[in-house]
Amino acid sequence: MSNLEAIDFKVGDIVKLKLYATRAGVVTDFIDRKCWRTEQHGKNVDWSKIDPEKHAVVLFDDGVMRIPVVDLEVINKQR
Repeated sequence: MSNLEAIDFKVGDIVKLKLYATRAGVVTDFIDRKCWRTEQHGKNVDWSKIDPEKHAVVLFDDGVMRIPVVDLEVINKQR
């Protein structure tokens, strides 16, 4: 997903993880958080080397998770 597609997410959208999705959730909010990706940055974490990225706050049947929007896909868009 490109950054332009990430802007298209809206509160109320029904989403799932792009990989290994077993359930769907509803986007309730957006936040910026840092996310260390070992495949890009290596194993040694240095938070000062990365910028925050947009995360969706997603409500599932058993709780809330904060997930990077690049790791999500929309199943059903909020109108």
